[in-house]
Amino acid sequence: MPLFVYDPPERFVVGAVGSPGERTFFLQARDADRLTSVVLEKLQVAALAERLEELLDELVRRSGGDPVVPVVAPAELVDDGPLEQPIMEDFRAGAMALAWDPEHERIVIEAQEAGEDDEVEPLSEEEPPEGRDVLRVMITPGEARAFAQRAMQVVAAGRPPCPLCGLPLDSGGHVCPRQNGHRDATLES
Repeated sequence: MPLFVYDPPERFVVGAVGSPGERTFFLQARDADRLTSVVLEKLQVAALAERLEELLDELVRRSGGDPVVPVVAPAELVDDGPLEQPIMEDFRAGAMALAWDPEHERIVIEAQEAGEDDEVEPLSEEEPPEGRDVLRVMITPGEARAFAQRAMQVVAAGRPPCPLCGLPLDSGGHVCPRQNGHRDATLES
């Protein structure tokens, strides 16, 4: 099965296609002659961004402010462009892993194809387990900050949360469990 390695990619972004509430999320890695698009769940995108920020913050803390790991995303690395076209799904991600490669000063992000058990030996140097595709991307800490910033923006661009329960609101509201499923009659007129 394919092992898609980008070390480094020319572009590595997350994006969404579709209207809020019906979006499909993609990780995309591109170099000169190939493009890999991996489908993710919204929660996976949010978790990846959060864990990436935590890893980068921990690296800053341990290094005492070493300039190799920026505290914020460098403006020149911010990528707000649309996903590459055509978007053709290579696989759907299941398990994901993050690591710091101190020798090359790179963040390693790995997404493995979803399977029945989703048990994974992440970040191995060897070929992926039989029947599973893997995307492995190595990026600089600055690129990782910019990636995480964009990922959080993509997640936040969906439906706004209910102020009471936090569940997403549809254009017509929703049945809020905090109100025992009752809607405010004044909102329906």
